[in-house]
Formats: sequence, C-alpha cells, structure tokens
Amino acid sequence: MQLGTRWSAGGEPPASVPEALVPAIREVEARIDEPAHWTLTWLEGRPIAELDAGWEVAISASGEVTSEPFDLED
Repeated sequence: MQLGTRWSAGGEPPASVPEALVPAIREVEARIDEPAHWTLTWLEGRPIAELDAGWEVAISASGEVTSEPFDLED
C-alpha cells in the first residue's frame, strides 16, 4: 500500500486523485452533512479514497468506479 494524501470533504481534491474518482467522491459528499476528511491510498496500483465518515470510493481491477459505505465499528 502506498499512502497518498488527505483533504477536507467538500474541498478541491488534490491533483493526485484520479479524475475518474471525482464524480463518485462528489456524490458521496452530497450524502453527508458532517465535517469529514478523505484519505487517498493506493493498493496494488489502484486508488482508494476513504472518507472518515464511513465511505470508500475506489477503482476495481476491472476499471469500475465503486462507492460503498462501511461500518465505522469494524
């Protein structure tokens, strides 16, 4: 895993965030109403943006962009 960067939800994603992720990131941000931060990491060469409010946006091995909530308790 390669650590990327962090930024505030609602802010401009850093240039290192792949453009393919930005629409899904904006959709997730429209669902939340609390301050949160994104963390971009890279796993096996694929980007994963994780929102500390419980969402993950990623590009799968097939190239599909996915956004999924996750349980903050795990």
